Amino acid sequence: MLRCHGRYDYAPLRGRRPYVWPNGARLAVYLGVNLEHFPFAEGLGAELAPGGPPPDVLNFAWRDYGNRIGAWRLLQLLDELRLPASVLLNSAMYGYAPQLVAAHRARGDEILGHGRTNGERQGQLAEAEEARLIAEATAAILAAEGRHPRGWLSPWISESGATPDLLAEAGYGFTLNWCADDQPIWLRCRGGRRIMAVPYPQEINDIPAIVARKETAERFAAMIVEDVEERLRQIAHDDHPQVMGIALHPYIIGQPYRLRALRGALAHIAAARDRVWITRAGDVFEAACALPEGCVP
Repeated sequence: MLRCHGRYDYAPLRGRRPYVWPNGARLAVYLGVNLEHFPFAEGLGAELAPGGPPPDVLNFAWRDYGNRIGAWRLLQLLDELRLPASVLLNSAMYGYAPQLVAAHRARGDEILGHGRTNGERQGQLAEAEEARLIAEATAAILAAEGRHPRGWLSPWISESGATPDLLAEAGYGFTLNWCADDQPIWLRCRGGRRIMAVPYPQEINDIPAIVARKETAERFAAMIVEDVEERLRQIAHDDHPQVMGIALHPYIIGQPYRLRALRGALAHIAAARDRVWITRAGDVFEAACALPEGCVP
């Protein structure tokens, strides 16, 4: 027998119970804006070019451009198009760039847990250390925002065998780590608990697309438009609602030439408000929780 995670059973698309999102929409679209801070001269971090020995100033400064410039340009674009965002927040951002977090708070964006820093992977920690990481990041968000974050995305999508259990025990309702579906699904957790997996993209995501696969800004923007249009075609022919996430990192997409391409793709989505539910990941979670039992696999 193959080793199994035991978190969910196979549930094919055909045969699932139909339902709709708020306002009768069958397609929910949300933007996942990753606000990340990295330690200097140590730890992990995406690279524009192969890094040399520490201090790797080139790649540290390239990433920091996102917090200093790119994220603010992205905020302007979201304001122009009246688009909400789900902010995936390293708690280290409260100490480093509190003005940026406050700007998202002021526009009503939700703040979700994203670890302490993307300079570390939580899945490599012992269970007690991982629980401490989750607790520290959660406490920082609760203190600043006045409410417990509803959802979590692990830095680098890194999980141990206990991560869903630890998140559920820490009071999280959903995780964005599992990209196995186009609909929310329930994951089993120890102690009879469960946590919802809300779809988070690993394809319509600027890190895999642009950093890993070397797609151009124009191609990434075209991917967004093609993805939403194909999903609209699919939901027109069946009763299965979908969730489409768009994952953005300001140090990548906030570069001016990439932001220009993104502008067209997001304007395309904004113009489709009559056909899609433009929302936040936490609102997808709340809507799914309100469905009759059995609708969410």
